[in-house]
Amino acid sequence: MQAKRPTVADIRAMKARGEKISMLYVTTLEEAAAADAAGIHMLSIEGRFFSPEMRTAAGRCFVQVGMPYGPYGNLATAEDYLREAFRLMRLGADCLYCAASLDIQKVLCDNAVPVVAHVGLIPSQCTWTGGFKAVGKTAAGAQQVWQHVQRLEAVGCFGAELEVVPDRVAEAISKNTSLIMLGMGAGPHADAQYLFTEDVLGHTAGHKPRHGKTYRNFAAEFARLQAERIAAFQEFIADVNSGAYPAPEHTVPILDAEFEAFIAQMKR
Repeated sequence: MQAKRPTVADIRAMKARGEKISMLYVTTLEEAAAADAAGIHMLSIEGRFFSPEMRTAAGRCFVQVGMPYGPYGNLATAEDYLREAFRLMRLGADCLYCAASLDIQKVLCDNAVPVVAHVGLIPSQCTWTGGFKAVGKTAAGAQQVWQHVQRLEAVGCFGAELEVVPDRVAEAISKNTSLIMLGMGAGPHADAQYLFTEDVLGHTAGHKPRHGKTYRNFAAEFARLQAERIAAFQEFIADVNSGAYPAPEHTVPILDAEFEAFIAQMKR
């Protein structure tokens, strides 16, 4: 590790000082290493991608590891979540993302696990708020988001992803809670600005969210690399068919005397 990475206390201190916090969702060792080299403060990594190698690649970044939830996960009880949380923390997670029920989140918090929850647009639960759209655009809707934050604060959560809510609502909530509000499509006044690497690098598959911003065009580079990959494979096939591969430099030689002795032994 190049230097001491931030702790929960350090992230809370950054909020208290009003410092800007940058956050990226990454899935590969290369992305994690690039984030560390660039100076990104926080990373979000799904549990299925998290490993000792990923923790090493993340370097000085404060890493949030996501625990699977709902029909795509295998965690059902508070004990399941707690066991998984301890496993991930042993691997080097700095905090755990958990969108399960308040009682499960409380069990984690009661065991000193730094928990990041989710408010506003919660993709895994968005059927309750009308699908993939902004939340909190009415006074009643904004109040529901705020009440959710207060419940999370009461059970001891460390932070919450604040997704696709009006900027002024996000500002009011961020200023009135001790939770670290990780803004995704929540305007400039959330405690952190959180984007997916695929949006930043311009290779989003499917719908690109309104809050996404592209800084590089990796889609074109990936397309170029795929075309080159196909061309190389086709050339390989052609060489196999023509006999151009393998050439003498690709084979293992044997001395004539040794080969002749081998053939003689075969015939016997």
